[in-house]
Order: sequence, then C-alpha cells, then structure tokens
Amino acid sequence: MNRRTLLSTAAAVAGAAAMAPLLSACGDGARNTGGASTKKGLKAALPAFVPDDSIKPDIPSVAGRAEIATDPGFLTYPAQRARTVDGVPGRGGSYTAVTPLWGTIPSPDNSFHQAMNKALGVDLEIKPTDGNNYLTIVPTMTSARKLPDWIQLPAWWNSGFNTGGLAGTQLADLTPYLAGDRIKKYPNLAAIPSGAWQAGAWDNNGGQIYGIPSYSSSCVVAGTTFYRRDALEAKGITAEQITSADDLFRLGRELTDAKRGVWAFDDVWTYLFPFWGVPNKWKVEDGKLINKYETPEFLDALDWHHGLAKSGYVHPDALAGQEASAATRFYSGKVLVSGGGTGAWNLSDQQSGSAADKNYRRGAFDVFSADGNSRPSLFLGNSTGVVSYLNKRLSKDRIEELLAVADYLAAPYGSAEYTMVNFGVEGVHHTMAEGVPTFTDAGKKYVQPQTYSFLASCPQVVSNPGADQVTKDFTAWQAANVKYLYKPVFWNMNISLPSSLATADAAQSVEDTIKDCCHGKQKVSDVQAAISAWKSSGDRLKRWLTTNVLEKYGTGQ
Repeated sequence: MNRRTLLSTAAAVAGAAAMAPLLSACGDGARNTGGASTKKGLKAALPAFVPDDSIKPDIPSVAGRAEIATDPGFLTYPAQRARTVDGVPGRGGSYTAVTPLWGTIPSPDNSFHQAMNKALGVDLEIKPTDGNNYLTIVPTMTSARKLPDWIQLPAWWNSGFNTGGLAGTQLADLTPYLAGDRIKKYPNLAAIPSGAWQAGAWDNNGGQIYGIPSYSSSCVVAGTTFYRRDALEAKGITAEQITSADDLFRLGRELTDAKRGVWAFDDVWTYLFPFWGVPNKWKVEDGKLINKYETPEFLDALDWHHGLAKSGYVHPDALAGQEASAATRFYSGKVLVSGGGTGAWNLSDQQSGSAADKNYRRGAFDVFSADGNSRPSLFLGNSTGVVSYLNKRLSKDRIEELLAVADYLAAPYGSAEYTMVNFGVEGVHHTMAEGVPTFTDAGKKYVQPQTYSFLASCPQVVSNPGADQVTKDFTAWQAANVKYLYKPVFWNMNISLPSSLATADAAQSVEDTIKDCCHGKQKVSDVQAAISAWKSSGDRLKRWLTTNVLEKYGTGQ
C-alpha cells in the first residue's frame, strides 16, 4: 500500500469514526472513572499557531469560521525546495520508534533509514509493525511497560490502547516544551493548527499536551455525497441544480434505468443525513445535551432515506449491504451518486475511474439544506486522527532532541526536508520526472512504505501530480463549502468513558436498525422502537457527559 492509498484509508477510517458515535470507552470500569480534555482546560497549554509562508501554494487556503480553513492546493511540486531547518536537528542520540504499516515491511537499516539518520543527526531505529494487528500488539507493549521511545497511536484506537490512561504514566507530558510561545523553538511544529494539538491532549491536573499530530487539517470533512460529474453533465445536469432533498429524489427518477443496469444511488445515508441539520452525535440547547436520536430532524432524514430505498432508485447490491463493491459500481457507471469519504477524491481514484471509463470525473454536491430554504451546515471531523507520543522515561534533553527531529519531519510540503522524508535521496530513491519526485526501485522498496511521517508531518495539502483537474475540483469544492462548516459539540476532545457506558455510546442496536431502515428492510417505527429500548442507557450516558464534561469543560467549540 503506497502513501496515497494509506492516507485515503486512514481518512476513511477517521471519517467513519467522525460520523459514528465519537466517544470511546477506556480501561476497566473498576479502575477508570473516565476523563476529558478540552480547549478550555488547555487554554494555557495549547501551542501558539504560527503559519508557515516559506512555500506558496498554487491555490491558496480559504478561511471559514475561526480555526476553519481549506487545504492549500499545489498543481506542481515546488521547484525551489526551501530549507526550513538549520543544520542537523539531532545531537547523536539513539532511539527506537514504532509505527503501524499496512504493507510490506522494509528491511531494517536500509539505505533510506541510513540517509535519514544522517539527515536527522540521530540513530533512530524505526520498527514498522503490521497495521492489521496493531490494536493487539500495542497493548502487549504497554502491559509490559516496554514502549519504544517514540510510538504512533492512531486516535481511532484510543479506547483499545487506553491512551488516556497511558498519558502521564507511560507517555511524556510535552506541555513544558510546547505550550504557548515555547513551540516557536520548533517553527514547523508551530505551523500545525491548534485543533490538531488538542487532538493529542489529555486532562491530567488541568490539561496537558502529550501527542504530536500528523496529517492534520483545518478542513476535515468526514465525507460527502459524490456524483459522476461526467455522466450527469452529459445529460445537462450540474450540481448547482440540486439544492434540496426533493431535487435529489427527482434526480434519482431521472437517472435510474434498471433495464440498462443503471441506478441513481448507492448507499448515501452515512454522509447525507447532516443535510437535514442532524448533528454528528450531540447538540446543546438551553445548556442541555440532546442526542441526535432525539431530534425531529433525525426522523425526517430517516424517513426520506427509507423512501429512497423503496423508490427503486438504489442499486440492489447497495440495499443488500454489499459495501465492498461500491467503488466498482461507481467507476462502471452502474450507480451515479454515492456517499463516501473525501479521502477518495485523489489521483488514484482518477486513475481507477478512467480505467473503467475514459470520461470519468468525480464531483460532489455542495452542502445544501434538505428543505432547500434553511442555511446549510455541515460539522467538522477532528483535526487529525494520527498522533505520536514520546516515552515518559526520556530525560528532558532527549525529549528536546526528539522534538527537534519532529520539527524536521513536520517541514512544509515541497521543502527540502519534506522531499527527503517522503521521497528519500535524489538519484538513489527518487528522480525528478517532469518536475515530480518519482520513486526508483529502491524508493519503492524502502521509502514508499511510510513510517517517518507517522511520527510527525506538516498539515495536509491537496496535490495530485498529473491530474490537475482533480486538485482544482477538490479545492473548489472545499472553497465553496467552507462557509457552511462548523465545530460540533466535543470537537477535538479526547473523552474517556467508563466501561459501563461504552455500550450506550456505541448504540449498536440502534445503528444496525438504522442501516436496515435505510436499506428498506425495516421501518422508521422500528428505529423508534430501538431508540426507546436504548433510551435509559442513553440517558445515563448523557448525565455522565453533562456532569463530567459539559459542566466542567464546555462543548469544545
């Protein structure tokens, strides 16, 4: 799996987590009473944000509300690769690091690792570990208290790792080194948005920074409703014509031709329900928490999707829950509208789609309100789900040395340091082909399986060398919709629930019934019955969150 595919997968996982219940169980209920971290508790601890301007993007970022901005776009790889780190950051220390890797693990001490150690000025022994088994491997390390010096702990597995419990016991508190203006000692780390730092914060004695973020963004949208732009425009249909749920339903009638094996829709519930004004999980009215299940908008959205399932406009395989073949249906034109994570909108998608249809072009509907009259809105996902941590046993000097290394790894897109971290040594691991770093065989073997960028990396950009139209389309979509994005309740907050509330938080029986309803197998009344059965445990969850999070820390917005 290459870097782009890996990031798309990570985005899909994180996006799914953002759309599903956000809060995770943590530890044993007998030992763990739960906890939280929020911006309020971390106000003095959050690092200052100092944007980097050393490399100018082709498509500048567009600002939305506070702390919300689109990802910058690059149509070409920067020709002048600026240096952002003076000299060698390390002082010769020896360290171990563990990151997940979904792919073939390269041999240790290979030419790329040797070159990186020289560039970093340390002996950093990278130990990539099978990502498919990472959730079981890491707890074995923590139970034996044998964590490496530096480890990547993806946030979507915080509950399985008990990351909140490890913070301060096995993971180092970085607040004394990074809080406020102290981070300016590390300019590339200072260019990471505050929200991403909050995603690696835990509240122990007031709130501290523990994690170092990678792949952060100020415009994380879990997913959206895509369409085959080439196919719709061939029929004279543009996204601007779809401004309500009624418009979308009528589009289904126009696009579906079952006799030719073409249906308008795949499964769209997961990323379309927010268009009814449904929150991702919670909203606050008059100071009180309200779950999405308790809102009339939720039932309206559910009723529409159930009607869609019964309309004949949804592909039969989608109704049967065959999610694995959804991409194939979209590429082949068997379905023309499909929900999905925004991480899918990239070069590899264009290559796969064009292989099936040379005219292939992905598009996405702008955010609209279901009634066509209300102001559209869409909640943000967390700023990152990829966070690394340093071992608490490290001395002050060694922590500072690794933070200097992290600053090198977080150098901006297209810089000399970024090129080294992501493509290796020119002439050995990559060559420049038409201005784009292109892997050699050695690069494919040793560099392409990403490791260092899981320890620290710059904020995300949009770049698809050789597919400029994809970059233009995606950045244009972000720019058109950034004004509708808002921070949801408990945004970027790490909340560790007592084990006794984990089942209530997952609400799996309700979520399963929702899926069946959206596939036409059950009715809206069946979902209401499942919610009624869940309500007593849901109320306990709400009381706990109100007392332990909302009243102490606020909403995180």
